[in-house]
Amino acid sequence: MVEVGPRDGLQNEKQEISVATRVALIDRLSAAGLPVIEAGSFVSPKWVPQMAASEEVLAGIQRRPGVTYSALTPNMKGYERALQARADEVAVFGAASESFTQKNINCSIAESLERFRPLLQQARTDGIPVRGYVSCVLGCPYEGDIAPEKVAEVSAELLEMGCYEISLGDTIGVGTPEAARRMIETVASRVPMERLAVHFHDTYGQALANIYAALQAGVAVVDSAVAGLGGCPYARGASGNVASEDVLYMLDGLGIETGVDLKRLVAAGDFISAELGRESNSRVARALGG
Repeated sequence: MVEVGPRDGLQNEKQEISVATRVALIDRLSAAGLPVIEAGSFVSPKWVPQMAASEEVLAGIQRRPGVTYSALTPNMKGYERALQARADEVAVFGAASESFTQKNINCSIAESLERFRPLLQQARTDGIPVRGYVSCVLGCPYEGDIAPEKVAEVSAELLEMGCYEISLGDTIGVGTPEAARRMIETVASRVPMERLAVHFHDTYGQALANIYAALQAGVAVVDSAVAGLGGCPYARGASGNVASEDVLYMLDGLGIETGVDLKRLVAAGDFISAELGRESNSRVARALGG
């Protein structure tokens, strides 16, 4: 389980979130036994104000042995900041949709990937693992359906550049299990299955079913956000990331050992939901709390 709540989840919040709250959330997630926690993002605070002061967050957390604390780094400047903040791992973000890439960063997919090359070369020199995200793997808000072959092409390029793992993201949450399975199998023809992860948003309520299909296909790494943090910016009012509590409940039921404690995870979700002044988006948390 890769916990993305403190970054991918919180970056979509409208209200200001203090460094102390972000640190307290990460410490609770560490105590729950999550092995990988995305702790922050080193982007311009002008574009993502909620990720400002990620240096202070990484400096303030209680680092637990065996836990990887990662950060999103879109360029060399972000990478250098992450390195100074002692991030254990960094991540770069590509997309399988030309329209999405053009509208978001004003360049082609090929150009966006080339921007990562110097970062990956430096990370290799520094011994820092780099994870690659591919967004819009099952649909795009501008193009609609995305060909699995395009996802495979972008994923293979990131692998070739040096990413140790590729996280396949259904950014707008439109995927269904059969489409997810076909996409994963197509990508696995270019990227070894053990190098793949999945990142499903729950916009249409399909995330858990999609994760189950991914597990059956052979994927063993799943991204999720505690309390279902993170709205989907392209589907008004829709939920974003699948809740970590719900994923863990399913994995526990399947007999898959994660090392994550459900009660502590629910407590972490309750904490951040209270800080944000709303109910958790996790069905499991609501059931256990009710």
